[in-house]
Amino acid sequence: MRSTIAKTGEISRNWHVIDARDKILGRLASEIAMILMGKDKPIYTPFVDTGDFVIVTNAEKIALTGKKLDNKLYRSYSGYIGGLKETNARRMLEKKPEYLIWHAVKGMLPKNRLSDRLITKLKIYKGEAHPHKAQKPKLLELDGDKG
Repeated sequence: MRSTIAKTGEISRNWHVIDARDKILGRLASEIAMILMGKDKPIYTPFVDTGDFVIVTNAEKIALTGKKLDNKLYRSYSGYIGGLKETNARRMLEKKPEYLIWHAVKGMLPKNRLSDRLITKLKIYKGEAHPHKAQKPKLLELDGDKG
């Protein structure tokens, strides 16, 4: 038996829509990361981008379990003395709900040069509407939606 290596010209990319309403952040992010990497396809090759595009809608209605809304912190550092800013998940969900999902998915992608290309295939929107109707995305239902 021989293993085949996927070549960039022979990869077909599909578009998927995922509704984030009442989905748990970590479980949703791991499923999205698998689709972006292409691990759900039989032609998966670790060093080739074989994944699909993912559109996430209703980002503001994502769920976090336990006390994560108040205890989970998102930090940014400017590089200057006293330039550390901390924001909890509740405030981030109000201000930038897209960033919550983006940050979780980015952390689950491989730590190499390929991850920068993979994360560009993730499109996140606050409401139901998205500008990708022309790509004819398919609605993707995930297993284990509630935890």
